[in-house]
Amino acid sequence: MLNIGSLVVDSLDYIMIVDKNYRIIYNTRYDAALNESSQEFKLSDILNKQYFEVYPELRKEDSSVARCIETGQIVIMKKQAYRDFARHKYLTNNVTFPLTRRGEVVAAVELAIDSAEDVKPDSAIDRKFDEFVMRIQKDAGLITFDKILSADEKMKQAIQQARILSTAPNPVLIYGETGTGKEMFAQSIINYSGVPRDKVVIQNCAAVPENLMESILFGTVRGAYTGAENSRGLFEEADGGVLFLDEIGDLSYSLQAKLLRVIQDGTFRPLGASEDRKVNVKIIGAMNTDPVKAIEEGTFRSDLFFRFSSGFLTLPPLRERKEDIRLFVNHYMDYFSKVYNKEVTGIDTDSMAIFMEYDWPGNVREVKNVIETMVSGQGDRQVLTSDMIPEYLVNMVEKERKRFEEAEEEKPEDIMSEDGIPYHKLMDRYEARLINRAILESGGNLSKAGEILGIPRETLRYRLKKLGL
Repeated sequence: MLNIGSLVVDSLDYIMIVDKNYRIIYNTRYDAALNESSQEFKLSDILNKQYFEVYPELRKEDSSVARCIETGQIVIMKKQAYRDFARHKYLTNNVTFPLTRRGEVVAAVELAIDSAEDVKPDSAIDRKFDEFVMRIQKDAGLITFDKILSADEKMKQAIQQARILSTAPNPVLIYGETGTGKEMFAQSIINYSGVPRDKVVIQNCAAVPENLMESILFGTVRGAYTGAENSRGLFEEADGGVLFLDEIGDLSYSLQAKLLRVIQDGTFRPLGASEDRKVNVKIIGAMNTDPVKAIEEGTFRSDLFFRFSSGFLTLPPLRERKEDIRLFVNHYMDYFSKVYNKEVTGIDTDSMAIFMEYDWPGNVREVKNVIETMVSGQGDRQVLTSDMIPEYLVNMVEKERKRFEEAEEEKPEDIMSEDGIPYHKLMDRYEARLINRAILESGGNLSKAGEILGIPRETLRYRLKKLGL
């Protein structure tokens, strides 16, 4: 376990420090005290040696260390392949930080996790590295509103509303399907608010058993239950700052009532305590189920929702903002080209056509995973092509195309009954056919599809929902 400021890094394989002149200052891989496999070497074999002498086959343009020193930026690189002077081969996932003095880069610190050729994007090992990178971006304050990509008006309105809520005391509730960017919004609100990082506490409510959640949130006093000691809860840790409760809808009904009390008057009572405690905490909640539906199903308190209503943000799914698909494809294509040190310059029209037809149930996160899979497995090709798209996605699109073609061939008499033509059913089917055709012709752009049909975008969205499309 390694602590760098507030950053916690686990399962780290090595740390290397290289100065701006490419001299190796330290490398745990060759330190026998920290790495048993380095017994054949002495640390002196590499200390103060030139980086490119120790790794003679590594080109400067392929090196995360060189890129960091040259640009002064944090560099993320996956599956960097190289050999050292003893011909040992390595394949690592790296995060490389610049060390600066008076604005000038003086060294680079590389944190590396060993990888393997057969490790696929979105595997457990890969996700762990991605979580590591996300923690770095959070701690470095790199997640901001400016990094949220969208051409959609509703998303732009949500961003503007979130900026306003960042500096207001109101509690905030962010609703959106999985992968729509709820955590990015929460982190952007936190960074925009100016709250010190040591006053920001984050808790995933779905990751903790229900019987432990109350003590984690509110703390305990000695004797509250067998083995209980005096401990501060998350509310006290976040006093004067922000508490972000991800998956807040997973809190028990009774615990939601206690959360409501904190929002209303800032007071709570630790488990086993005889007196209330008072805190000043801004609460941000996020949930991937519609709160209105959750209220109807009895899993989310209506009074708690009403307390959040002045700071309620809804993030539309990607299928409702098709114009954003190309933005994310291009963004992640560029991002993963750098991460995998590839020279990807574009994507073919067949691939984009498939992407525009697909519904993206996993939203932006799914786009990220798909593009990473394509870039990491593209070999030396510079253009991503449709044969690189995951098979499940292509099959889903082909299935939808087939369904549409069958609907196109359907005739009025096919749905007639003994009582005659079911008028409304017939009209709905033909309307659905016209809308599907317009959406295909517009490449998934709802505004353009509305123009083709001669109706406003909002009317089209209403009819899509009404018809279950």
